[in-house]
Amino acid sequence: MKREETSVNLTQGNKIVLIGAGAVGSSYAYAVVNQGISDELVIVDANEKKATGDVLDLQDGIVYAPSSMKIRFGDFDECAEAAIVVICAGVAQKSGETRIDLVHRNIAVFEEIVSKIMDTGFNGIIIVATNPVDILAYATWKFSKLPKERILSSGTILDSARLRNILGREFQTAPTSIHAYIIGEHGDTQLPYWSAATLYGQKIALKLSDERKKAIGIEVRDAAYKIIDSKGATFYGIAMGLARITKAILRNEQVVLPVGALQSGENGHEDVFTGVPCLINRQGVEKVFTLDLDADEREKFDASVKALKDIQASIWSS
Repeated sequence: MKREETSVNLTQGNKIVLIGAGAVGSSYAYAVVNQGISDELVIVDANEKKATGDVLDLQDGIVYAPSSMKIRFGDFDECAEAAIVVICAGVAQKSGETRIDLVHRNIAVFEEIVSKIMDTGFNGIIIVATNPVDILAYATWKFSKLPKERILSSGTILDSARLRNILGREFQTAPTSIHAYIIGEHGDTQLPYWSAATLYGQKIALKLSDERKKAIGIEVRDAAYKIIDSKGATFYGIAMGLARITKAILRNEQVVLPVGALQSGENGHEDVFTGVPCLINRQGVEKVFTLDLDADEREKFDASVKALKDIQASIWSS
């Protein structure tokens, strides 16, 4: 049965509604205010007391922000006039609970959240940040019936930043001068896209041994575990990545970012969200790029996508 999509003109302006004011959500809100990305931010959270505290705290800093901004606590009705909704809400993993169990519980949460968003007449863009982002972005797309370009996730934007930071240290240069991506799942099956990694126009892969490239890939993959072991969760890095995506959309930047986007045959896969370089503008995901992978990268990328599709099958076939 063909999936019907809701297609209407996008909401204008730059109002952001943040759903979920946990560590990631509140850090994202701080990044938005601190960078002056929007002039209106509404925070929606079941814990009104905590979210209201965040609002008051952020309001205190507006005088030192790049521009003025209206910040307030609200409910789902605020989504009606939002240009972007960012979803950071979700349930935490319980002791003894499997990853699949957690996914099923978060799918149920997202079905309720997305239903409330769409009931307002929302016609903007949704960014998903809750893990597992690839699966929950797919669920958001299915539940919302929005066109694929208007649903995206943080994908591998954080993983790619970690790769660029490591390579920056490796070559003693600013990470902004490194052009490199992590692709695939935001998780254990991710992989560096070495074929396209460059520094001053030269291929980085040619400057590193196979052993060093493998070690860097593992370091990027396991970076979150080190942070979680130290402080319980990761939130500053991903919040900055989400702010970067938000700015690219609202300012129509036409910039390439490694976000989670629906694959529709571009890389040999369909009906799955995964992290690849995409062209981002005011319409959301303007273009999903086709990757020029070598044989090893192709094998690993296909395996990463298969891991995601296996999880999807366990959910939508049950």
